[in-house]
Amino acid sequence: MRLSASPHAIAVGVAAGTLSAFTPFFGFHILLAVALAYVLAGNVIAAALATAFANPLTFPLICAATFETGAAVLGAPASGHSSAAELFHLLEHLQFAELWQPVLKPMLVGAGVLGGASAALAYGLTLFGVRLFQERRRLRIRMRHHDGQGTLAADVSAATFPNGDRVS
Repeated sequence: MRLSASPHAIAVGVAAGTLSAFTPFFGFHILLAVALAYVLAGNVIAAALATAFANPLTFPLICAATFETGAAVLGAPASGHSSAAELFHLLEHLQFAELWQPVLKPMLVGAGVLGGASAALAYGLTLFGVRLFQERRRLRIRMRHHDGQGTLAADVSAATFPNGDRVS
């Protein structure tokens, strides 16, 4: 929230980080997010921070959900490797060529669907939140700066924010 970039740039960065967190490229989420944010003129710091969505607690859920979604979209049978433990075992012990068709392709398709939807949601929520935070921050700074003069502080004290909150 305290990044000095525009709300749009921060939201694009968060969306890029969220999208990359859904990919099966473990260990490369930050690089992918930063590259995507850079290409889309988003904030790279926000992108790197948003990759924390994928963490040891959420990895199994993300892997299973992206695999199942991708298999459903592709119309492919789940091939019996739908549990997160089995997917991780395959990722550890097989070569890329052996992984592509049965595991990585469905996971990438699923990552596109689920990651894209999550990135769109993250963009909207972040844009709204950062705009509101930055407006309130600017207003507080103006109130502090002009408080000794009385006029602006009195005008600002009657102001309301877009969500209906009053300045306190």
